[in-house]
Amino acid sequence: MTTVYVGNISYRATEEDLEALFAPFGEVESVKIITDRETGRSRGFGFVDMADDAAAREAIEALSGREHLGRRLVVNEARPRERRPRW
Repeated sequence: MTTVYVGNISYRATEEDLEALFAPFGEVESVKIITDRETGRSRGFGFVDMADDAAAREAIEALSGREHLGRRLVVNEARPRERRPRW
């Protein structure tokens, strides 16, 4: 499984929109648009888990820089989350 980072997502986009965008490239295991804890509004980025590494690479190449709902997407392989100290 490969996790793909998707940035500059339109605030109108839904997880279903992203799943439909990635589905032509292979099996989409899950989609998560990150939301603000307090307001519940999209923060403009999310993650797509794809079952096949080759399909994920193909999706990254095809979708990076592509316009979706009026915004040019930033798509690349997700990096591991950095641990930040809690104050």
